[in-house]
Amino acid sequence: MVDRVLSINPGATSTKIGYFENDELKLKKEFTYSYDDVAKYETIMDQKEFRFQDIAEWLKSENMSEGSLDAVVGRGGLLPPVNAGAYVVNDAIIDCLTHRPVLEHASNLGAGLARKIASEFGTTNCEAYIYDPVTVDQMDDIARISGVAEIERKSIGHVLNMRAVCMQIAENELQKPYEESNLIVAHVGGGSSASVHKQGRMVDLISDDEGLFSTERSGGLPIKEVIPMCYERTQKEMTDLTRKQAGLVSYFGTNDARIVEEKANNGDEKAKLVLEAMAYQIAKTIGELATVVYGKVDGIIITGGLAHSDMITDLVKERTSFLAPVFLVPGEAELLALAKGARRVITGQEEAHVFSEQPTMRKSS
Repeated sequence: MVDRVLSINPGATSTKIGYFENDELKLKKEFTYSYDDVAKYETIMDQKEFRFQDIAEWLKSENMSEGSLDAVVGRGGLLPPVNAGAYVVNDAIIDCLTHRPVLEHASNLGAGLARKIASEFGTTNCEAYIYDPVTVDQMDDIARISGVAEIERKSIGHVLNMRAVCMQIAENELQKPYEESNLIVAHVGGGSSASVHKQGRMVDLISDDEGLFSTERSGGLPIKEVIPMCYERTQKEMTDLTRKQAGLVSYFGTNDARIVEEKANNGDEKAKLVLEAMAYQIAKTIGELATVVYGKVDGIIITGGLAHSDMITDLVKERTSFLAPVFLVPGEAELLALAKGARRVITGQEEAHVFSEQPTMRKSS
Protein backbone atom coordinates (compact mmCIF):
# COMPACT_ATOMS: atom_id res chain seq x y z
CA MET A 1 0.00 0.00 0.00
CA VAL A 2 1.23 3.47 -0.91
CA ASP A 3 0.72 6.31 1.55
CA ARG A 4 0.50 9.66 -0.24
CA VAL A 5 1.44 12.64 1.91
CA LEU A 6 1.79 16.30 1.02
CA SER A 7 4.01 18.50 3.22
CA ILE A 8 3.61 22.28 3.35
CA ASN A 9 6.25 24.54 4.89
CA PRO A 10 5.44 28.28 4.78
CA GLY A 11 8.41 30.56 5.40
CA ALA A 12 8.73 34.32 5.59
CA THR A 13 9.33 34.68 1.84
CA SER A 14 8.64 31.18 0.52
CA THR A 15 6.23 28.25 0.53
CA LYS A 16 7.91 24.85 0.15
CA ILE A 17 5.87 21.84 -0.93
CA GLY A 18 6.81 18.16 -1.02
CA TYR A 19 4.76 15.22 -2.27
CA PHE A 20 5.84 11.89 -0.77
CA GLU A 21 4.91 8.28 -1.38
CA ASN A 22 5.96 6.07 1.54
CA ASP A 23 8.53 8.68 2.68
CA GLU A 24 10.04 8.91 -0.81
CA LEU A 25 10.01 12.41 -2.30
CA LYS A 26 8.29 12.31 -5.69
CA LEU A 27 7.61 15.99 -6.35
CA LYS A 28 8.97 19.19 -4.85
CA LYS A 29 8.12 22.83 -5.44
CA GLU A 30 9.19 26.10 -3.85
CA PHE A 31 7.31 29.34 -4.36
CA THR A 32 9.52 32.33 -3.55
CA TYR A 33 8.32 35.84 -2.80
CA SER A 34 10.05 39.16 -2.56
CA TYR A 35 9.87 41.28 0.57
CA ASP A 36 7.48 43.60 -1.30
CA ASP A 37 5.21 40.66 -2.24
CA VAL A 38 4.45 39.87 1.40
CA ALA A 39 4.83 43.35 2.88
CA LYS A 40 1.57 44.52 1.28
CA TYR A 41 -0.44 42.17 3.53
CA GLU A 42 -1.30 43.64 6.91
CA THR A 43 -1.12 40.30 8.76
CA ILE A 44 0.48 36.92 8.15
CA MET A 45 -2.94 35.24 7.95
CA ASP A 46 -3.97 37.61 5.14
CA GLN A 47 -1.44 35.74 2.97
CA LYS A 48 -3.28 32.40 3.18
CA GLU A 49 -5.44 32.72 0.07
CA PHE A 50 -2.71 33.71 -2.38
CA ARG A 51 -0.38 31.02 -1.03
CA PHE A 52 -3.19 28.44 -1.26
CA GLN A 53 -3.85 29.37 -4.88
CA ASP A 54 -0.19 28.82 -5.75
CA ILE A 55 -0.24 25.34 -4.18
CA ALA A 56 -3.60 24.36 -5.71
CA GLU A 57 -2.59 25.43 -9.22
CA TRP A 58 0.67 23.50 -8.95
CA LEU A 59 -1.11 20.33 -7.77
CA LYS A 60 -3.54 20.57 -10.68
CA SER A 61 -0.63 21.02 -13.09
CA GLU A 62 0.73 17.73 -11.71
CA ASN A 63 -2.60 16.03 -12.48
CA MET A 64 -3.74 15.82 -8.88
CA SER A 65 -7.40 16.15 -8.00
CA GLU A 66 -9.83 15.08 -5.27
CA GLY A 67 -8.73 11.77 -3.75
CA SER A 68 -5.03 12.20 -4.55
CA LEU A 69 -3.77 12.55 -0.98
CA ASP A 70 -4.02 10.38 2.16
CA ALA A 71 -2.71 13.09 4.52
CA VAL A 72 -1.60 16.70 4.38
CA VAL A 73 0.78 18.07 6.99
CA GLY A 74 1.76 21.69 7.55
CA ARG A 75 4.52 23.23 9.58
CA GLY A 76 3.21 23.95 13.06
CA GLY A 77 2.77 27.57 14.07
CA LEU A 78 3.17 29.51 17.29
CA LEU A 79 0.63 27.83 19.53
CA PRO A 80 0.92 27.86 23.32
CA PRO A 81 3.46 25.27 24.62
CA VAL A 82 2.67 21.82 23.19
CA ASN A 83 4.05 18.29 23.13
CA ALA A 84 6.33 17.02 20.40
CA GLY A 85 4.69 15.07 17.58
CA ALA A 86 1.54 15.34 15.48
CA TYR A 87 -1.64 17.35 16.05
CA VAL A 88 -4.85 17.01 14.06
CA VAL A 89 -5.78 20.40 12.62
CA ASN A 90 -9.03 21.32 14.36
CA ASP A 91 -11.05 24.50 14.83
CA ALA A 92 -9.20 25.28 18.06
CA ILE A 93 -5.83 25.33 16.29
CA ILE A 94 -7.11 27.56 13.49
CA ASP A 95 -8.79 29.93 15.93
CA CYS A 96 -5.70 30.19 18.13
CA LEU A 97 -3.29 30.77 15.25
CA THR A 98 -5.62 33.34 13.66
CA HIS A 99 -6.51 35.37 16.73
CA ARG A 100 -4.07 34.51 19.54
CA PRO A 101 -0.74 33.27 18.19
CA VAL A 102 2.20 33.56 20.52
CA LEU A 103 3.92 35.56 17.76
CA GLU A 104 3.17 36.51 14.16
CA HIS A 105 5.11 34.11 11.94
CA ALA A 106 4.63 32.53 8.52
CA SER A 107 4.46 29.06 10.10
CA ASN A 108 1.06 30.06 11.50
CA LEU A 109 -0.23 29.53 7.95
CA GLY A 110 0.73 25.84 7.89
CA ALA A 111 -2.35 24.46 9.65
CA GLY A 112 -4.89 26.43 7.58
CA LEU A 113 -3.17 25.63 4.29
CA ALA A 114 -2.98 21.92 5.17
CA ARG A 115 -6.66 21.79 6.08
CA LYS A 116 -7.78 23.55 2.89
CA ILE A 117 -5.60 21.36 0.64
CA ALA A 118 -6.81 18.21 2.43
CA SER A 119 -10.41 19.27 1.84
CA GLU A 120 -9.94 19.79 -1.90
CA PHE A 121 -7.33 17.15 -2.83
CA GLY A 122 -7.66 14.46 -0.15
CA THR A 123 -9.43 11.14 0.07
CA THR A 124 -12.59 10.86 2.16
CA ASN A 125 -10.48 9.95 5.20
CA CYS A 126 -7.69 12.44 4.53
CA GLU A 127 -6.70 14.37 7.67
CA ALA A 128 -4.73 17.57 8.01
CA TYR A 129 -1.95 17.64 10.61
CA ILE A 130 0.80 19.81 11.94
CA TYR A 131 3.96 18.21 13.31
CA ASP A 132 6.54 19.39 15.86
CA PRO A 133 5.13 22.91 16.09
CA VAL A 134 7.40 25.88 16.66
CA THR A 135 6.44 25.93 20.34
CA VAL A 136 7.29 22.34 21.31
CA ASP A 137 8.42 22.68 24.92
CA GLN A 138 10.90 20.30 26.56
CA MET A 139 12.84 22.96 28.46
CA ASP A 140 14.24 22.30 31.90
CA ASP A 141 12.63 24.46 34.57
CA ILE A 142 15.92 26.21 35.31
CA ALA A 143 15.99 27.46 31.71
CA ARG A 144 12.63 29.18 32.12
CA ILE A 145 13.87 31.76 34.64
CA SER A 146 14.32 35.14 32.93
CA GLY A 147 15.33 37.45 35.74
CA VAL A 148 11.94 39.19 35.89
CA ALA A 149 9.26 37.35 37.85
CA GLU A 150 6.47 38.31 35.44
CA ILE A 151 8.36 37.00 32.39
CA GLU A 152 9.11 33.34 31.68
CA ARG A 153 11.52 32.28 28.95
CA LYS A 154 9.69 30.37 26.22
CA SER A 155 10.63 27.53 23.89
CA ILE A 156 10.07 29.09 20.45
CA GLY A 157 12.24 28.22 17.48
CA HIS A 158 12.86 26.04 14.44
CA VAL A 159 11.99 22.90 16.38
CA LEU A 160 10.98 20.69 13.45
CA ASN A 161 14.21 21.10 11.53
CA MET A 162 16.43 21.19 14.60
CA ARG A 163 15.10 17.89 15.96
CA ALA A 164 15.24 16.29 12.51
CA VAL A 165 18.86 17.26 11.79
CA CYS A 166 19.95 16.25 15.30
CA MET A 167 18.52 12.78 14.73
CA GLN A 168 20.19 12.67 11.30
CA ILE A 169 23.65 13.66 12.56
CA ALA A 170 23.46 11.39 15.60
CA GLU A 171 22.59 8.36 13.49
CA ASN A 172 24.70 8.99 10.37
CA GLU A 173 27.76 10.88 11.64
CA LEU A 174 28.10 10.07 15.34
CA GLN A 175 26.65 6.58 14.87
CA LYS A 176 24.85 6.67 18.19
CA PRO A 177 21.19 7.14 19.11
CA TYR A 178 19.80 10.67 19.36
CA GLU A 179 18.64 9.69 22.84
CA GLU A 180 22.30 9.17 23.89
CA SER A 181 23.73 12.33 22.30
CA ASN A 182 24.42 15.90 23.42
CA LEU A 183 24.05 18.21 20.43
CA ILE A 184 23.90 21.94 19.78
CA VAL A 185 22.16 23.12 16.64
CA ALA A 186 21.88 26.62 15.19
CA HIS A 187 19.21 27.19 12.54
CA VAL A 188 20.15 30.40 10.74
CA GLY A 189 18.10 32.05 7.99
CA GLY A 190 15.29 34.58 7.71
CA GLY A 191 14.75 33.91 11.40
CA SER A 192 17.32 32.18 13.57
CA SER A 193 17.26 30.10 16.73
CA ALA A 194 19.55 27.66 18.47
CA SER A 195 19.00 24.80 20.90
CA VAL A 196 20.81 22.23 22.96
CA HIS A 197 19.62 18.61 22.86
CA LYS A 198 20.56 16.55 25.91
CA GLN A 199 20.01 12.81 25.60
CA GLY A 200 17.09 13.19 23.19
CA ARG A 201 15.41 16.21 24.82
CA MET A 202 15.61 19.83 23.70
CA VAL A 203 16.31 21.21 27.17
CA ASP A 204 17.07 24.84 26.27
CA LEU A 205 16.55 27.13 23.31
CA ILE A 206 17.65 30.64 22.40
CA SER A 207 15.09 32.32 20.17
CA ASP A 208 15.54 35.14 17.68
CA ASP A 209 14.53 37.81 20.20
CA GLU A 210 17.16 36.73 22.72
CA GLY A 211 20.44 36.12 20.93
CA LEU A 212 21.64 35.82 17.35
CA PHE A 213 20.32 38.26 14.75
CA SER A 214 19.28 37.01 11.32
CA THR A 215 18.55 38.34 7.86
CA GLU A 216 15.28 39.94 9.06
CA ARG A 217 15.27 39.85 12.87
CA SER A 218 17.11 41.80 15.50
CA GLY A 219 18.09 39.15 17.99
CA GLY A 220 18.74 40.39 21.52
CA LEU A 221 18.96 44.18 21.84
CA PRO A 222 20.27 46.52 24.57
CA ILE A 223 17.08 46.98 26.55
CA LYS A 224 18.05 50.46 27.81
CA GLU A 225 18.01 51.61 24.19
CA VAL A 226 14.78 49.81 23.34
CA ILE A 227 12.61 51.13 26.20
CA PRO A 228 12.50 54.77 24.98
CA MET A 229 11.67 53.60 21.43
CA CYS A 230 8.58 51.83 22.78
CA TYR A 231 7.16 55.23 23.79
CA GLU A 232 7.84 56.69 20.36
CA ARG A 233 6.28 53.90 18.25
CA THR A 234 3.24 51.65 18.37
CA GLN A 235 3.45 47.99 19.36
CA LYS A 236 3.04 46.98 15.72
CA GLU A 237 5.78 49.35 14.63
CA MET A 238 8.14 47.91 17.24
CA THR A 239 7.23 44.37 16.24
CA ASP A 240 7.86 45.16 12.57
CA LEU A 241 11.12 46.91 13.44
CA THR A 242 12.53 43.91 15.32
CA ARG A 243 11.01 41.05 13.30
CA LYS A 244 10.70 42.27 9.71
CA GLN A 245 12.96 45.30 9.29
CA ALA A 246 15.98 44.24 11.36
CA GLY A 247 19.08 42.17 10.67
CA LEU A 248 20.42 42.49 7.14
CA VAL A 249 17.24 44.32 6.10
CA SER A 250 18.07 47.07 8.59
CA TYR A 251 21.66 47.49 7.42
CA PHE A 252 21.29 46.86 3.69
CA GLY A 253 17.59 46.93 2.75
CA THR A 254 17.60 43.27 1.68
CA ASN A 255 17.04 39.91 3.37
CA ASP A 256 19.19 38.14 0.76
CA ALA A 257 22.49 37.25 2.42
CA ARG A 258 23.95 36.35 -0.97
CA ILE A 259 23.74 39.99 -2.06
CA VAL A 260 25.44 41.15 1.13
CA GLU A 261 28.15 38.50 0.84
CA GLU A 262 28.83 39.58 -2.73
CA LYS A 263 29.25 43.15 -1.46
CA ALA A 264 31.71 41.91 1.16
CA ASN A 265 33.67 39.91 -1.41
CA ASN A 266 33.88 43.06 -3.59
CA GLY A 267 35.49 45.07 -0.82
CA ASP A 268 32.50 46.57 0.99
CA GLU A 269 33.85 46.90 4.55
CA LYS A 270 30.43 47.49 6.12
CA ALA A 271 29.05 44.30 4.56
CA LYS A 272 32.11 42.36 5.72
CA LEU A 273 31.77 43.66 9.29
CA VAL A 274 28.03 42.91 9.57
CA LEU A 275 28.43 39.36 8.25
CA GLU A 276 31.35 38.79 10.61
CA ALA A 277 29.14 40.08 13.44
CA MET A 278 26.39 37.66 12.41
CA ALA A 279 28.83 34.73 12.59
CA TYR A 280 30.20 36.09 15.88
CA GLN A 281 26.73 36.08 17.43
CA ILE A 282 25.99 32.57 16.17
CA ALA A 283 29.23 31.35 17.76
CA LYS A 284 28.49 33.17 21.05
CA THR A 285 25.08 31.50 21.17
CA ILE A 286 26.62 28.06 20.61
CA GLY A 287 29.13 28.72 23.38
CA GLU A 288 26.36 29.78 25.74
CA LEU A 289 24.40 26.59 25.10
CA ALA A 290 27.51 24.44 25.61
CA THR A 291 27.46 25.40 29.29
CA VAL A 292 24.05 23.73 29.69
CA VAL A 293 25.68 20.30 29.25
CA TYR A 294 28.89 21.29 31.05
CA GLY A 295 30.80 21.40 27.77
CA LYS A 296 30.11 17.72 27.06
CA VAL A 297 29.05 18.26 23.44
CA ASP A 298 29.12 15.45 20.88
CA GLY A 299 28.46 17.67 17.88
CA ILE A 300 27.56 21.15 16.68
CA ILE A 301 25.21 21.55 13.72
CA ILE A 302 24.70 24.62 11.54
CA THR A 303 21.55 24.41 9.44
CA GLY A 304 19.08 26.69 7.66
CA GLY A 305 19.54 28.86 4.60
CA LEU A 306 22.67 30.65 5.83
CA ALA A 307 24.46 27.32 6.22
CA HIS A 308 25.00 27.57 2.44
CA SER A 309 27.36 30.50 3.07
CA ASP A 310 30.98 29.35 3.29
CA MET A 311 31.95 32.75 4.67
CA ILE A 312 29.58 32.58 7.63
CA THR A 313 30.04 28.88 8.41
CA ASP A 314 33.85 29.11 8.22
CA LEU A 315 33.81 31.99 10.71
CA VAL A 316 31.53 30.05 13.07
CA LYS A 317 33.75 26.96 12.83
CA GLU A 318 36.83 29.02 13.72
CA ARG A 319 35.23 30.07 17.00
CA THR A 320 33.43 26.83 18.00
CA SER A 321 35.29 23.78 16.66
CA PHE A 322 37.29 23.54 19.92
CA LEU A 323 34.04 22.42 21.60
CA ALA A 324 33.07 19.57 19.25
CA PRO A 325 32.99 18.60 15.56
CA VAL A 326 30.94 21.01 13.47
CA PHE A 327 28.52 19.57 10.89
CA LEU A 328 26.78 21.52 8.13
CA VAL A 329 23.25 20.65 7.05
CA PRO A 330 22.42 23.49 4.61
CA GLY A 331 18.77 24.37 4.07
CA GLU A 332 16.33 22.27 6.04
CA ALA A 333 14.95 18.73 6.22
CA GLU A 334 11.53 19.91 7.29
CA LEU A 335 9.46 18.59 4.36
CA LEU A 336 10.66 15.03 4.93
CA ALA A 337 10.33 15.38 8.72
CA LEU A 338 6.72 16.53 8.27
CA ALA A 339 5.90 13.69 5.87
CA LYS A 340 7.44 11.03 8.10
CA GLY A 341 5.55 12.36 11.10
CA ALA A 342 2.20 12.29 9.29
CA ARG A 343 2.87 8.82 7.92
CA ARG A 344 3.65 7.49 11.39
CA VAL A 345 0.16 8.62 12.36
CA ILE A 346 -1.74 7.20 9.38
CA THR A 347 0.07 3.85 9.72
CA GLY A 348 -0.71 3.63 13.43
CA GLN A 349 2.88 3.97 14.68
CA GLU A 350 2.07 7.21 16.47
CA GLU A 351 -1.10 8.75 17.84
CA ALA A 352 -1.91 12.35 16.98
CA HIS A 353 -2.59 14.80 19.79
CA VAL A 354 -5.77 16.88 19.96
CA PHE A 355 -5.11 20.53 20.67
CA SER A 356 -6.93 22.63 23.21
CA GLU A 357 -5.83 25.83 24.88
CA GLN A 358 -5.79 24.21 28.30
CA PRO A 359 -2.33 24.23 29.97
CA THR A 360 -0.16 21.22 29.09
CA MET A 361 1.69 19.36 31.85
CA ARG A 362 5.39 20.04 31.34
CA LYS A 363 8.14 17.61 32.16
CA SER A 364 11.58 18.62 33.31
CA SER A 365 14.63 16.54 33.99
